[in-house]
Amino acid sequence: MHSLDERCLRYLAEAVGCGSVRAAADKLDVNASAVSRQIAQMEGQLATPLIERHRRGVRATPAGSLLLDYYRRQTSDREDILAKLTELKGLRRGHIDVVLGEGFIGDLMSGLLQGFWARHPDLTMTLDLAATNDVVRRVVEDEVHLGLVYNPPPDPRLRTHLAMPHPIRVLVRHDHPLAGHPGPVRLADLAGHRLGTMHPAYGIRQIIAAAERAEGARLDPALTTGSIGVLKQFVASGAGVTLLPAFCAAQEVADGLLVALPLADPGLTAVEARIVTRLGRQLAPAAAKLLQHLARGMAGNGTGGGNG
Repeated sequence: MHSLDERCLRYLAEAVGCGSVRAAADKLDVNASAVSRQIAQMEGQLATPLIERHRRGVRATPAGSLLLDYYRRQTSDREDILAKLTELKGLRRGHIDVVLGEGFIGDLMSGLLQGFWARHPDLTMTLDLAATNDVVRRVVEDEVHLGLVYNPPPDPRLRTHLAMPHPIRVLVRHDHPLAGHPGPVRLADLAGHRLGTMHPAYGIRQIIAAAERAEGARLDPALTTGSIGVLKQFVASGAGVTLLPAFCAAQEVADGLLVALPLADPGLTAVEARIVTRLGRQLAPAAAKLLQHLARGMAGNGTGGGNG
C-alpha cells in the first residue's frame, strides 16, 4: 500500500474503539457494510489482518494497533498544528527576524517597538545590526523577514514599503567653529577640520564618495568606523566633525550638545531611509503586522533611521 487512507484509518479506529463494526457504523452514520469493506480493503492492500473478531466484537491485531497508534499521533499532530496556525493568525505566537542599521535603534526603542509589543506581547524578535550591503544581502536571501536600511543600492529583488527622506548633515559640537557657518556647507569647507566617517560598506559613506566626485573635493578622514555611536562620541568630545543623517543624533541635537548643518551638494540631501523586504516574499502574519506597524509609525511621525 503506497498510502494510508485517512478514512480507512478512521473506520478502523472507530470499530476498535466502539468494540464492533455495527457500533462504529452507527457513530459514523454509515452502513456497517461500508465500514467492513473499508477495513477489508486496507487489510488486502497491507496483506495483513488488522482486526480480529470475538464473541464481544472486534479488537485490533498487532498490525492494527500499530496503525491505530499512527492514526492517533497523526490526529494529535493535526490538531496541534491547526491550533498553532490559529494562534499565529491571532498573533499570539510568532518570531520576527529584522536586520537594520545602527541609526534605526533610537527610533525603534523610543516608542515604535514598545507600541508593537503592547499590542502583541507574546511575539519575539531578533534585531541584528548590519551595514547597507549586508542588510540587502540578508533580505534578498531570506535570512530575515525585513530590513531597515539607509540609501540601499538599486536592486530588483527588493521591495520598498516605505521611503522617508533623510538628508545627510554635518554634525559638529555646539561650540565648534563651523557651528555658526552661514548657509549650506560645501564639502570643501570641511578641509582643515578633523573628519570621522563610516566604512565604505555603509550607505552613508557611499553617498559621500559620490558627492566628492561630483564636487571635485577629496575628504581625508582621520577616523573611519562602523559605528554611528563612535562617530557621535568623536564629535561630542570635540575631536572633530562627521557626516550623518540628523536623526542619528536627534537627541544630542535636541539637547543642544550637537548642531546639524545642511550641506550644499544635492546628492547629499536626496537620500532616503527605507523599509524593505524581498520582492515576492509572503511574510508570516507576525512579520507582516510588524511591517505595517513600522511603516505607519515612521510615516506618521516623520521619523526614520539609518544604518549608514
